[in-house]
Amino acid sequence: MSRILAVDDDRDILMVLKANLQLHDFEVITADSWKKAEDLLLQYPPDLILLDIMLPDGDGMEICRELRRRMPDLPIIMLTARDKVSDKVIGLESGADDYVVKPFETIELVARIKACLRRTSPTHREERIAVGDITVDYRKREVRVRGKRIELTPKEYEILCFFIENRGEVISRERIRRHLWKDTRIYSWSRVIDVHIQHLRKKIERDPSNPQYIITVPGAGYMFAES
Repeated sequence: MSRILAVDDDRDILMVLKANLQLHDFEVITADSWKKAEDLLLQYPPDLILLDIMLPDGDGMEICRELRRRMPDLPIIMLTARDKVSDKVIGLESGADDYVVKPFETIELVARIKACLRRTSPTHREERIAVGDITVDYRKREVRVRGKRIELTPKEYEILCFFIENRGEVISRERIRRHLWKDTRIYSWSRVIDVHIQHLRKKIERDPSNPQYIITVPGAGYMFAES
């Protein structure tokens, strides 16, 4: 069930949105101010945000720009009574994935929500994948290295899967944080990501001091090599 955060200063609209979207099997949390919405973002990370363009404590366009910087993968649909083409263009250029004008039909909004979620959902995984001498069985959540099953913590497993799915690509620590610690605050000086990766290297690399798979890219992050 996808979780949607609806942010609008009109409580009647929020009530109608919540009731109608729940009928379409969405989990809906609501906020009538941006301050409340920010608290909910941390407590209950949503899969998509419905964001009113005019809030009592913030401009929807600026909020959208800030959200896009902080959470680049989070789908945002802007809700507004402004129907001029120029307003729609500004909204989309602010980083919104879509722009819905009030009043709207629920069936249209649901279709747009589903389209956004499809565009941003992870690609379908194969049941099993092998890279070099590492094999991951997604169905069993099992990892084997050179034929031997190894025990990973849940976070180590998530990191390994994320690296394998983005192998050959340089991945920044910030991107790792956004993807795997989205509901937790990790400060720039924290070494938690690097510590997890060090532990993972000890379990999958022949020589952790000279890694074959998880390569450090100085000043940029890490890359999972297709060895």
